[in-house]
Amino acid sequence: MKNCDVMELRERLIAGTEGSLIDVREYPEFAAGRIPGALWVPLGQVSKTAKDWNRSQTLYVVCRSGRRSLQAQQQLLQMGFQNVINVQGGVTDWQAKGFAVEREANPPWALERQVRLVAGALVLLGVLLSLWVGAGFIWLSAFVGAGLIFAALTDSCAMAMMLSRLPWNRPLHLSHCPIESATTKE
Repeated sequence: MKNCDVMELRERLIAGTEGSLIDVREYPEFAAGRIPGALWVPLGQVSKTAKDWNRSQTLYVVCRSGRRSLQAQQQLLQMGFQNVINVQGGVTDWQAKGFAVEREANPPWALERQVRLVAGALVLLGVLLSLWVGAGFIWLSAFVGAGLIFAALTDSCAMAMMLSRLPWNRPLHLSHCPIESATTKE
């Protein structure tokens, strides 16, 4: 599997090297700061969206730190793509090096922040309802706590997946990924 760091990616972008840069983060992350020219395809949509892409074109995949882009790279290689390069360090390293990023004017909160807000509100609601209405409402707080523990142990979060589908976590003006216009179909 091929990798490059953000310095190599920047050099290739400046040189106009052939290929497309695919950002596989969720929309709130993409909207908050992305490498200029990156196309947005969330990790969960990579296989579905990429089925019509040119399998011989060079694809650079990037995420926050490199973990999700590695997963995207593996998916694309399994689909028969020949030249998929994982950008190690991701957007976090890109920003740490002081390179420019594009941002939406009013990006939504990060999903992690939204999860903390909703989980905290549900725990507080459960406690208050158990005090004012009936003791059984404490189970709402217990359920949320158990969900957070499960999320930490499995490194997946059902609440974040549900929140990501809400309207404010969807772009209003971006098409899903306009890579069809950037690549030719086989």
